[in-house]
Amino acid sequence: MDSREALNLVEEMVQRGELIRVSSAERTTKAIIFKTLTGRNFAVEINDTQSRNYAVQVKLVFERAPGGVQLDWPSAASKFDGQLNDLQFQSSALQTKGSNLEPGKQMSVVVRSPQSLQDLIAWYAVTHHAQIANADKIRAHALARYILPARQRGESSVTILASKIHNDLGLSKNFPNVDQALTGKIFLKQCNLSTVQRSGAAGSSATTFTYHFENQAIPMPQKSTIASNLILYGPPGTGKTYASAAEAVRLCLGEAQAAPLLVPEQREALMLSYRDLVAAGRIDFVTFHQSYSYEDFVEGLRPTTEMDDGSLEPVDETRDVSTSGFRLRCEDGIFKRICERARLDRGSANEKTGLDRQRRIFKVSLGRRGQEEDRISDGLDNNLVHLGWGGDIDWSPESFDNFDAIKREWNTKKDPGATGKDSNIEMIFSLRSDMQVGDYIVLSDGRDAIRAVGKVTGHYYYDASASYHPHRREVEWLWQDVAGVRRDVFYKKFFRQHAIYRLNRDIVDWDGLEEIVFGKTAQQVVTTARPYVLVIDEINRANISKVFGELITLLEPDKRLGETNEIRVQLPYSGRSSFGVPSNLHIIGTMNTADRSIALLDTALRRRFKFRELMPQPSLLSRVDGVDLAKVLATLNERIEFLFDREHQIGHAYFIGCQSRQDIEEVMRHKVIPLLAEYFYEDWNKVAAVLGDAKDGENYHSGGFLKRERLVCPPGMGSDDEAPIRFRWSVQEKFDFSKLVSNDAPNRS
Repeated sequence: MDSREALNLVEEMVQRGELIRVSSAERTTKAIIFKTLTGRNFAVEINDTQSRNYAVQVKLVFERAPGGVQLDWPSAASKFDGQLNDLQFQSSALQTKGSNLEPGKQMSVVVRSPQSLQDLIAWYAVTHHAQIANADKIRAHALARYILPARQRGESSVTILASKIHNDLGLSKNFPNVDQALTGKIFLKQCNLSTVQRSGAAGSSATTFTYHFENQAIPMPQKSTIASNLILYGPPGTGKTYASAAEAVRLCLGEAQAAPLLVPEQREALMLSYRDLVAAGRIDFVTFHQSYSYEDFVEGLRPTTEMDDGSLEPVDETRDVSTSGFRLRCEDGIFKRICERARLDRGSANEKTGLDRQRRIFKVSLGRRGQEEDRISDGLDNNLVHLGWGGDIDWSPESFDNFDAIKREWNTKKDPGATGKDSNIEMIFSLRSDMQVGDYIVLSDGRDAIRAVGKVTGHYYYDASASYHPHRREVEWLWQDVAGVRRDVFYKKFFRQHAIYRLNRDIVDWDGLEEIVFGKTAQQVVTTARPYVLVIDEINRANISKVFGELITLLEPDKRLGETNEIRVQLPYSGRSSFGVPSNLHIIGTMNTADRSIALLDTALRRRFKFRELMPQPSLLSRVDGVDLAKVLATLNERIEFLFDREHQIGHAYFIGCQSRQDIEEVMRHKVIPLLAEYFYEDWNKVAAVLGDAKDGENYHSGGFLKRERLVCPPGMGSDDEAPIRFRWSVQEKFDFSKLVSNDAPNRS
C-alpha cells in the first residue's frame, strides 16, 4: 500500500460519513488533513505528486495529545503493526488553523496495510475521548448563536432546528447527541430556563426545540448612566486580551444575559458571542502602536483619484492622461465610525427612524423654478423623476449598464464626436445606471435650496408617450415644501447646474438632512440605544495626546452626548462642528506593564479611566509530564520581582496551553528565556539567577537551562589574572526543572 492507496481509502471513509475532510478540495500534494467525528485531526502525507510522485511508505501525522489527552502511542504502534516517528515536520500543508499538527504537536506513524490504517484511525478517534465534548460544542453554539441573540432582540421565544445546529458544527450522524445536549439540564441551567418544547421524532434531523422566555426573562441591557472607561493592565501573558473580550460581551449583553458565558467552561460560547457582536458592528478592536495618530483614529486626509461626487475620473480622449492628479479626501477613523454607529442606534427594536447613511444622494432638477412649475409638480404629485437629456433612445436594455456602452451607443446613433463629458452621456448614465434603488434624491430649487427629498423605488424606464422628459424613475418623496430649505443646512458646496448628478457623500451633513426630513427630534439621544464597545489593545504604546487630540475631554462620562455637561467639538479635517461621544459607547484598553510603567501613562488619560490589574495566576496551571507548572511560574516570578520589579513578571498564559514536556521546553526556550534576556538587558548572570542556574566562581558550570564557559583572554590584552573575567552563556539542549523548583538554598563555591 502506497500513499495514493491510503489517500483513496481515507476518502472512502469520508464518503461513508466516518471522517471529515478539512483540507480544501484543491489541495492534492504534500499532506491532506482530515478530522474524526470526535473532533481530532490527522493528516495523510502523500508528498509532491509532480516531483516525487506518491510516497511508497504511508505516514499518518496525528495530534500528539488531542485536546490535552495523553495517548499511549507505543502501544498503539505495536497493536496496529505501525512504526512511530517522533520527528517534527515543518510543512505549510500542516499549518491549517486549529489543526494542532504544527511542529511540536505531532506524532507520526508509518502503517503497512489498509486494515492497520483503518484500525489505527478508529483507535485514535475514541481512545480516552470524552463523549461530552460534542455536547459542549452544541450547547455553546446554541447559547451564543440562538438563545442570547433572541433575548437581545426582545423575542419571547426561539426555535432551533436540529439539522441547522448539526450542519453549523459540521457533525456527522450525530442527531441523538444534539437532542440530548439541547434538552438536558445542563443547557437549560445555562439558559436560565426550566423547560423546552420538543417537536418531531427524538434524535432526528427534523426535530425542533422551542424555548420560551416569558417566565424566565432576562432583563435587556439598558443605557448605562455612566459610560465605562476601563484599562486592564498587568504583565505579559496574564489574559488581558481575553478579559477585554469578556468585558465587552458583558457590556453589550448586560450582566444577567452574559452571566452564562462568563464561566471558564463556556469560553468557546463567549468567543462566538464576541465574534457575532464584532460582525454586527457593536464591538470594534484596534491595536495602538508608536506611529498611530489622530488621522488613523479619528479622521484624516487620504489621497484619492475619485471625483467630488465619489465616481472615478472618466477617461476623456481629448485630454492628456498625464495631467490627471489626485485629491485629498477626509476618511473617518475607527473611533469616529463606532461613535456614529452608537449615536445613531435606536435600540433592539431597530426602529427605522433615520436615513440609511450608506446610501448615495443625487441632486435632481425637474425644471426651471417659476417657469416650469408644471413639470416640477408632475414629478412631486406622481412620485417620479424625469430627464430630458439622452435623446429618444430607450436605454432600458441591460447592455447599457455601464458608462462605455452608453457612450458607444450615443456616438453611433447621435454624435460620433461626443466625449465622456457630453451632458447626454453623463446624465443618462447617472439616471439609468449609477442611481440604484434605495438611493436618495434631493430636488433642487436653484443653486442654494431644496424643496423635496425622496428615495428611489423603481428602475429606469422609457416613456415613449411622454410629451417631455421620457427618461424616468419612480421615487417615494419623504419630504417636500414649496418654500424650500437652504442647501447649506446639509451640503456646504453650491449645486452644479447639471440636471442630475451624484453628491459628494463625504461632505453631506446627514444630521442636517435628517432634521429636514424628520424634524429636530431625529437627533435626540434615545434611552433604548444599545451599548457599543471599542477595545484598544496596547493602549500605552501610542502617544495618547497625539491620538485622541481634543477628544480626550469628551471621554469623560458627564461630557458625553445627552449628559449634563455635554460637549461637542468641531473636527479639523471634515469641518463638522457638532461631533460628540455618545454615552452608550464604552472603551476598554489593555496595557502591558512590562512595555511601559503605569506611572508613565499620560495623566489626562489616567484620570479618565478606571484601572483593573491582572496578575499571573499560577493556580490555573497543573502538573504536565512530571513538571509542576504552577511552582515553576511562581518561582520564576518571585525571582523576577526580587531582581527587577513586579510589573515584569511572566503570565500564566505562556504555559496554559502546554500539553507535554516538549511544549513546556518550547515555551521556555523560545519565549521565557528570550524575554528574561530582554528584561535584564542581556545580563545573563541575572537570567541565570532567575532560572536557578547562578553559581559563584569562575569555572565552567552546567545548569538546568544554561551553561557557562569562561572565555580566554586574547593575546595583547594582559594576562588572565589582569583581564576582566568574561563568560560565554548558551542554552542547554535538554532542560532540567529540578533546580528551578528546588527548595534548597543555592550552592555557592
